[in-house]
Amino acid sequence: MAAAAECDVVMAATEPELLDDEEAKREAESFKEQGNAYYAKKDYNEAFNYYTKAIDMCPKNASYYGNRAATLMMLGRFREALGDAQQSVRLDDSFVRGHLREGKCHLSLGNAMAACRSFQRALELDHKNTQAQQEFKNANAVMEYEKIAEMDFEKRDFRKVVFCMDRALEFAPACHRFKILKAECLTMLGRYPEAQSVASDILRMDSTNADALYVRGLCLYYEDCIEKAVQFFVQALRMAPDHEKACVACRNAKALKAKKEDGNKAFKEGNYKLAYELYTEALGIDPNNIKTNAKLYCNRGTVNSKLRKLDDAIEDCTNAVKLDDTYIKAYLRRAQCYMDTEQYEEAVRDYEKVYQTEKTKEHKQLLKNAQLELKRSKRKDYYKILGVDKNASEDEIKKAYRKRALMHHPDRHSGASAEVQKEEEKKFKEVGEAFTILSDPKKKTRYDSGQDLDEEGMNMGDFDANNIFKAFFGGPGGFSFEASGPGNFFFQFG
Repeated sequence: MAAAAECDVVMAATEPELLDDEEAKREAESFKEQGNAYYAKKDYNEAFNYYTKAIDMCPKNASYYGNRAATLMMLGRFREALGDAQQSVRLDDSFVRGHLREGKCHLSLGNAMAACRSFQRALELDHKNTQAQQEFKNANAVMEYEKIAEMDFEKRDFRKVVFCMDRALEFAPACHRFKILKAECLTMLGRYPEAQSVASDILRMDSTNADALYVRGLCLYYEDCIEKAVQFFVQALRMAPDHEKACVACRNAKALKAKKEDGNKAFKEGNYKLAYELYTEALGIDPNNIKTNAKLYCNRGTVNSKLRKLDDAIEDCTNAVKLDDTYIKAYLRRAQCYMDTEQYEEAVRDYEKVYQTEKTKEHKQLLKNAQLELKRSKRKDYYKILGVDKNASEDEIKKAYRKRALMHHPDRHSGASAEVQKEEEKKFKEVGEAFTILSDPKKKTRYDSGQDLDEEGMNMGDFDANNIFKAFFGGPGGFSFEASGPGNFFFQFG
């Protein structure tokens, strides 16, 4: 009797379970249908909730996981969707849609090889499935883009890498690895805002992503915000201590900062030789850091100008503007060096560039001064013709004229070739012209200030060098050249 009672009890307990299971299936189907309705309305959050309820009621149903995977994919939650898709095919390996969704999730996350395996399995189950055929092609295309990008990165063809990653991301929109590679290349191309935007988007989803932290730091580093850059590199290394790129970048950033500061200190102390050496060492740290290197070249150019190595200073400033064509300070430094070496056309060009960029009174005056010196340089240098300094006295100017006029007088070269006679006559005229201007205080003042001498009746076209010569030496008969031997002459006063 006891055994029969125990069996009855067991039977009584089993019967309601079977009924509950059927009820659970019906309720799960109801939740699934409601989920389908919300999915059709594109209310994916509610669809997700109902598919989850269906799974809770019946956790062994592959289609429920498949449906929730599809919903998660629409919500962009591909990693969670992948888990559901994988569970669906574990429950039913013949579930073609499950394999398709698994492959699609793998592909969206950038795992093209795993995607290919999933699509291949779907084709084994249904070789005519056009979606599987197309997705298989897409996965292979992504693998090819990835392969090309890897080779082009090694060649430093960053534009092509960006192109390949853009194409790959069309099929793998959730792949952080592709986004990071694109952002890194955008950084190397100097497209910092775009690179920062990509990295920031990733960090909003995953604030501990070491690669994204590295790229943010890299952007700051190349924008010459070195201290902030170091903070991001350090943070990246906290998240991933073995992050090789972040480690190298952090080391370079710290070294650059230290060398630049040491160079600046040496310059301020007047130790220009040491400053030159430190700036040179800093320039060797990272050739890719364009903005910082532009400043270093300009700093070294300033050192060279202090050392009066003006050609070297010009070369350094030229290197600076090649790296950063918006670097006003380098243009100003080079322009001053051009002025100091009397290369006035080049100086005017640089000052024009500066004034077009920053229309300040100071820049306008610098341009005006350079234009004036250029104008002066195109006139005859009367001081040079007479061989005197610009501060020469009246007596020094007269003495110089006497010497040069007698040296180049046509009579002195009457026995020379026609070519020599013509050249000496030209020089004789220039000497007289120079004396006419520099011996007259009014004309000299106008000449020194860069004003036109042809104004106010000072037309040098009507000038007669012989008249000046005669007036200086006392009129007709005041002198004569006599030959004292082959090639030798002396002059006499009458």
